[in-house]
Amino acid sequence: MDDCSHRQPLFTFGVIADIQYADMDDGYNYSQTSRRYYRSSLRLLKNALESWSESAVRPSFILQLGDIIDGFNKGRGASQRALDTVLSMFDSTPVEVHHVWGNHEFYNFSRSSLFHSRLNSTPEARQSENRAQAGADIYAYHFSPVPGFTFVVLDAYDVSLLGIEESSGEYIKALKWIKKYNSNEELNCSPATWGPEQRFVKYGGGFSQKQLRWLDAVLSMADEKGDRVTIISHLPVHPYSTLPMCLAWNFDELLDILHSHHSVVCFIAGHDHDGGYCRDRDTGVHHLTLEGVIETPPESDAFGTISVYEDRMVLMGKGRIENRVLRFPQHQRDRKQ
Repeated sequence: MDDCSHRQPLFTFGVIADIQYADMDDGYNYSQTSRRYYRSSLRLLKNALESWSESAVRPSFILQLGDIIDGFNKGRGASQRALDTVLSMFDSTPVEVHHVWGNHEFYNFSRSSLFHSRLNSTPEARQSENRAQAGADIYAYHFSPVPGFTFVVLDAYDVSLLGIEESSGEYIKALKWIKKYNSNEELNCSPATWGPEQRFVKYGGGFSQKQLRWLDAVLSMADEKGDRVTIISHLPVHPYSTLPMCLAWNFDELLDILHSHHSVVCFIAGHDHDGGYCRDRDTGVHHLTLEGVIETPPESDAFGTISVYEDRMVLMGKGRIENRVLRFPQHQRDRKQ
């Protein structure tokens, strides 16, 4: 790894994904292939928060990449209690937390209730500027921690079968979309055994055209200003950064938007508990998928701290998270010279 220790970063931020806390014994994932440590996830979150608190350079903010509690809480009548438990731990830090919504948020709560919960981290002063542009029922916003850098939080379940009434028009449209590709009676079963077609499952989701237009406008503004943009989503969008079944339904449409702008430097996601990484050969954009806390053994860890410099971001990982140097695309470095 390149040594940036002699330089002070412009700012740093913490990243953590798929905590999926539940007060229950260990279990396994849907396919019974990976162990899940429901109670221990709280201890690993505590490790992350203590590390960030004790760091010589405290993070400016934390990105919680979604699936903060597990869907099993719903059937146990423990959704709010579990959420309160996890959020009380985040309350121990004075650092701002940006919450992303994943499928497990929607297993536990309706979309409307999430907007009125503490998981809605849309900056209040900019709600009309950000979320209203994306749509009143779309959880998408952007913020700028320092001049020249923009972060965009996306709603990867804007089109989904989760968290909405089955009688709603949105549900019917999403059902029609997924059934074009998945004819299984159980829609959580993938319609294919290989390739990106595996993504059309009920626990997945996609981006509406309204949200894509909003993102295009935000990136156009960033292009003009010369900002570096990092995009945050629960679902990954690059086929080489994740398992196929973890991709957003219309990942290709979102990639097309990224390819049409020069401001994006990184796309950070969760959902795939094994993590992943690739750098887009055409744009130079880094696609980082963070390993999930829920499938991390109690004796390990799964969080990272990213330091941002003029020409790169440096990820210092703990436990399962690898260290990485994410150099900005050459055209971005040239613009700042």
